Amino acid sequence: MESISAFFPAYNDAATIGGLVEKTFHLLNSTGREFEVLVIDDGSADETPNVLRQLEAHYGSAFRVIRHPVNQGYGAALRSGFSSAGKDLVFYTDGDGQYDPAELTLLLEQMKPGVGLVNGYKIKRHDPFHRILIGKIYNLFVRIVFGIRIQDVDCDFRLIRRSYLSKAALRSDTGAICVELLQALSFLGCKSVDVPVHHYPRIAGHSQFFRWPSIFRTLRQLGYLYFRRRPALRSAAAKLLETHPK
Repeated sequence: MESISAFFPAYNDAATIGGLVEKTFHLLNSTGREFEVLVIDDGSADETPNVLRQLEAHYGSAFRVIRHPVNQGYGAALRSGFSSAGKDLVFYTDGDGQYDPAELTLLLEQMKPGVGLVNGYKIKRHDPFHRILIGKIYNLFVRIVFGIRIQDVDCDFRLIRRSYLSKAALRSDTGAICVELLQALSFLGCKSVDVPVHHYPRIAGHSQFFRWPSIFRTLRQLGYLYFRRRPALRSAAAKLLETHPK
């Protein structure tokens, strides 16, 4: 039976991260798999660090925290999780509690030989109307522009074979990393399966993405990803990143 690393990127998620970790430990213990659980604390300024210290004391070596001294962005948190995960399969979802880690069992059922990615898609999105509308437009846009075939690019509830992640060479430090990840997996010939999952209202905290600086940085990095697909424009894309650092 394949081992699994489960991780949560967290930023000011003190109200939710403890329950998510507890539920994930309970679930993975019941599968009989070798596993580890990680949290990437991306420079949280609330009580998240204290909650994580308590979890470390309780769960011991099966639980690890990777700490960013300052907030580096969603993509940077995911890259830290991917590089720190050491098991055969890598699962991640957000630390804000809008997805139920118990539904990881649905993804595991579909992770069969030949499949490299099992990607959730939201049955119904529970967010303010403007976020739902922007999410639909964004999802349609990136699927068309980048040729991504999965149903829900913006659903951060994914199970991936680490053998693919080790070859992906991701660079984004914003929400653009989801597009970069799916694009890289497609280039590597990774077969994917879509699975419906539930999405719940946010009970605390605020989205990192819906801030103007984050939106502009994400759009810039999406532009780089688009140009990178075309060999003749790669040098221009590289200069774009050099001129406008992360």
